[in-house]
Amino acid sequence: MLESAQRNPRHHGAETREPAIARQHATNPAPIDANEPWMRGLHADTGYLLYRLGLRSGQLFNTFLQESGLRLRHYAVLRFLVTSDGALQRELSARLGYDPSAIVGLVDDLEKLGFAERRPSPDDRRSRIVVLTAEGRTFLRDTDEAGRRVTNDLVDPLGPAEREILHGLLLRIVEDRPS
Repeated sequence: MLESAQRNPRHHGAETREPAIARQHATNPAPIDANEPWMRGLHADTGYLLYRLGLRSGQLFNTFLQESGLRLRHYAVLRFLVTSDGALQRELSARLGYDPSAIVGLVDDLEKLGFAERRPSPDDRRSRIVVLTAEGRTFLRDTDEAGRRVTNDLVDPLGPAEREILHGLLLRIVEDRPS
């Protein structure tokens, strides 16, 4: 008892309680009730729902890519490169909406794996373009089915027509706004 009072003098004789943050990690939290007023408010916010969908999509894609050592951002660079004969790093940054310094690191990672390489630009020898290698093309080809499974998991609650509508709406939103 004396020991307890010395540790926490404000609780003389009272049993000390574990901080709430520690209790949270020790037990599994109860599932969230979608009918709670605060949840109804969040679910009425389209921006929040898009954010949650983005988080879920990123988690699924990153889990799928984990074995290769890549993350979704690497995958996006590879997907962009497969549609071009090469791109300047600043073009990758602008098109994908990533910070230029992030692109440098992503391309470095892809080069280490042999999936991309920097080459002198045919238009300006002082500039270097990033191109997809044969290994990068093979990686993308080998991961196409897994990528489709991830996407299908995300949109599983929707029927084929709804999926098409969702895709069209998302394209309209993305294409209508600069990165």
